[in-house]
Amino acid sequence: MIQTEKNMNPTLDILSSHRSVRQFKDKPVEESKFQAIVRTAQCASTSHNVQAYSIIRIRDKKTRKKIADLAGPQPWVEKAPIFLVFCADLTRLTIASEIHGIKPETGWAEQFVVGTVDTALVAQNLMVAAESLGLGGVFIGGIRNDPARVSNLLNIPDHAYPVFGMCLGYPDQAPDTKPRLPPALVLKEETFDSPARAEDLSDSPVLTPKENLDIYDKTTREYYATRDSNLKDQTWSRQMADFMGRVIRPQMKSFLEEKGFFLK
Repeated sequence: MIQTEKNMNPTLDILSSHRSVRQFKDKPVEESKFQAIVRTAQCASTSHNVQAYSIIRIRDKKTRKKIADLAGPQPWVEKAPIFLVFCADLTRLTIASEIHGIKPETGWAEQFVVGTVDTALVAQNLMVAAESLGLGGVFIGGIRNDPARVSNLLNIPDHAYPVFGMCLGYPDQAPDTKPRLPPALVLKEETFDSPARAEDLSDSPVLTPKENLDIYDKTTREYYATRDSNLKDQTWSRQMADFMGRVIRPQMKSFLEEKGFFLK
């Protein structure tokens, strides 16, 4: 658990204890509990109250198997008690416009941003709500490996697209929480190039970004070398250099354009 001022309340405890759970007990999630989680997730912030998302719950085993293979393979997609696909969805806005005889403007980059941000916010709310009730889960970005096939499988129309999936269930593992970047690297003061004031960073020394990254690299190397599974000798900066050194999912731009996004 990441310490946040001695974890001042249960909400901070839940948020700072987040970890990706991929192994689940053979126990169904109570339907009333799941519905409560969804309703709570919908209380997330949303731009202009557009609520530009849809959540697809997938029970069919064959569909899950196909998505699991497309995403990795990631077998937990098949095995998790609940598997969801979160879609950025502007289709309801088009219907609302038609109700009032207004020709909808579509294809603007800002609409794509709004839909994607709204989807991420509702999904994070859903994950936290689930964890507060003893569940665990993991986000599945791998569904964007082949978003067109996922869209075809799930009949996702134009002006909507699959952003990520999520597995949920009762955890059958307790992986360590992964260390995060020091606040001194992410918290700025007034402008982008001005770090937070030294007196506000009680647990972070005032160092250059490179010095802070060197410390974080040592922390992540120790984490990977001592965690319970998948031991490896790697640092955060090495991972990010590898990530930035290759083209990832180059098909996304053309796919989004075909779906009616990102045209203007």
